[in-house]
Amino acid sequence: PPCAPPRPLFGGGAVRPPNPAGLAAVDGRSGEQFGKLMAIYRLIKDNYVEEVDDTKMFRGAIDGMLASLDPHSTYLDGSSLQRLETLIDGNYSGLGLSVIMEDGAVKIISPFKGSPAEKAGLKAGDYITHLDGVLYYERDLDEAVAKMRGPAGTSIRLTIFRPGRTDSFDVTVTRGVIELEPVTWELRDKVGVISVNEFSRDVGRDVAEAVSVLRRDAGGTLAGLVLDLRSNPGGSLDEAVVLSDLFLEKGDIVSQRGRHARENQFYRAESVYRGDIAKGLPIVVLIDAGSASASEIVAGALQDHKRAVIMGERSFGKGSVQSLIGLDRSSAVKLTTARYYTPAGHSVQEGGIKPDIRVPQLSDPDARKRAERAIRESDLRGHLINEIALDDA
Repeated sequence: PPCAPPRPLFGGGAVRPPNPAGLAAVDGRSGEQFGKLMAIYRLIKDNYVEEVDDTKMFRGAIDGMLASLDPHSTYLDGSSLQRLETLIDGNYSGLGLSVIMEDGAVKIISPFKGSPAEKAGLKAGDYITHLDGVLYYERDLDEAVAKMRGPAGTSIRLTIFRPGRTDSFDVTVTRGVIELEPVTWELRDKVGVISVNEFSRDVGRDVAEAVSVLRRDAGGTLAGLVLDLRSNPGGSLDEAVVLSDLFLEKGDIVSQRGRHARENQFYRAESVYRGDIAKGLPIVVLIDAGSASASEIVAGALQDHKRAVIMGERSFGKGSVQSLIGLDRSSAVKLTTARYYTPAGHSVQEGGIKPDIRVPQLSDPDARKRAERAIRESDLRGHLINEIALDDA
């Protein structure tokens, strides 16, 4: 079947659908490699100790190809595709964790704010080694995620290995309905504090509403705004652009550069809300090692335009764009199609956004140690190299 148009996702951006008949256009060297692949397939079919299902082998080949590229490109079908759609909607039952497979183990990038996982004390950088006593090592990540999902009110026992501790330990977490409430806000002494927990649908609109409500509650006079992007793993590029545009009157927000010049895109402030909705109020943006992707786009745009002071810890460092490319009605590829750059032309890949004012989490006595060993993009196996950094070297 023909490929469906690509969908913006996790940095988004359109790419041209792949050619379903592309195998016919390979060069001689690629043809040799395809020949080896088919030869190995025949060897397995004819000689493996047990009969092997074709679907299992081809799925393994697809997964292997994508895994060899970078940590964020993957094949999705069935329940895994449905889970991604559900996550974008921001409503599901489970623990509230952003995880990745690293060195064969499930590793936590960040627990979502207010989630059962955060309340249970799980931290960025923790490894989940067992689920209900069953070892999950070198197994499919979707299988582990499906195991952690489940009806609200049910519990699961996680065995955690935390770098810096000698022994692993168990944590029992009760699943809940993860209605992430992408945007929450409160007024503190005439200062509006807006927390953006993830970039799902309508985040930009919700932040605009938050500013309006905060100004009303402050009697029409706000002293400033704090935009809290800590532990925000990202999401939609479009929402990151809209959120940045709220506080910028003109100029670039982010650029997206693909393999070919024709695929480059520039996103600029359009003053959809007729200019800076904060009307020049001082803004502080809070980030940490769990601030990734779309969070870094917002922080980078406001930092480069000197519209906000960035405070906290260095961010995660995910400077790549993934597009969801449909193959048919029930399967798709999430493929890295571009890198993104801040208005000043800086890539956050590996290095992340560096705060103007570095501030550790003083409320947590172990925060400095965790910040030093926090997982970032540069720690992931097969991550993209920051090509700007290579040029500078």
